Amino acid sequence: MGHPLMFDDDDPVLARLRRIALDLPGSREKITHGHPAFFTTRVFAYFGGSIKVDGTYVQHPHSVVVRPPEEERRALLEDARCYAPAYLAPSGWVGVDVDEETDWGEITELVETSYRETAGRRLVAELDARG
Repeated sequence: MGHPLMFDDDDPVLARLRRIALDLPGSREKITHGHPAFFTTRVFAYFGGSIKVDGTYVQHPHSVVVRPPEEERRALLEDARCYAPAYLAPSGWVGVDVDEETDWGEITELVETSYRETAGRRLVAELDARG
């Protein structure tokens, strides 16, 4: 039995994330555990996440989950918008809640950094060649 979908395909926040993520070389989208995931050979970003509070999962439906370098992850987790996502946090992932006041330039940088952490050298070189 598959996971229920945890997102609205017409969500404008998801549309914006799709434009950012799918503009990266070789990136594609798949649904995993009910959430959109963006990947090359490995996932570099998710739309939506959750945390476990007192045995119950609390959803963060409007968030971007990325895998930044460790020093950046530690700094992000000090920000009130950020959280350690269930299941993914031990592997270095962090969630960032987004809303109408979000700095999408920052989100673009976080997604690109996560992409660089997970994509192969050829794809990163292709991204660098774009300038």
